[in-house]
Amino acid sequence: TFWRKWPGLFTGIAFMGALFIPWDVWFTAEGVWGFNERYLVGVGLFGLPLEEWLFFLLIPYACVFLYEVMRYFVRRDVLGKVARPFSLALVVVLLVVGFVHLDRLYTSVTFLLTAAFLGWHVWRRTPWLGRFYVGYAVSLIPFLLVNGVLTGWLLPEPIVWYNNAENLGIRINTVPLDDSVYLLLMLLMVVTGYERPLKREHGDLPQA
Repeated sequence: TFWRKWPGLFTGIAFMGALFIPWDVWFTAEGVWGFNERYLVGVGLFGLPLEEWLFFLLIPYACVFLYEVMRYFVRRDVLGKVARPFSLALVVVLLVVGFVHLDRLYTSVTFLLTAAFLGWHVWRRTPWLGRFYVGYAVSLIPFLLVNGVLTGWLLPEPIVWYNNAENLGIRINTVPLDDSVYLLLMLLMVVTGYERPLKREHGDLPQA
């Protein structure tokens, strides 16, 4: 059952949070993004509202649960053979975009950090990257829907706003394209911590 794998999951979340929370505090202070106080409960820490702290717990939890569900229902590693060359190509694209847009803080930091961490996985020949990409692709759908609402889709004004001068200026509906790379790095860090100590029982169906 999924709860038996919580130690690895929360290890991964802590690993991710050690980078992402200071990063979030920094970007909020710099005005790269911000929060609409009309939609917040008014409780916060280090300049981040309570809702943002919960984001770093709930989103990774839900996405890793989806990752486990996909492992159960898609037994074959369908992307296993192409995961390494795809990752290499993605690292190159991320590096190029990151360096070309050094004047855009969100784009450059996100793309270059993702390229570095993904490149490390390529170097280590991480065996689960193919399965990770499947889980990431599935997680991206609800992520974009939820983030769409947060950035103003179906609402009179956004709950979370972004400074377009600091990102690519390309939106998927109302969500900055940069967010998809941000999610990739976030989940890759969480799954890295999650997979490291895990001794899998492949017959287990994850249960919330």
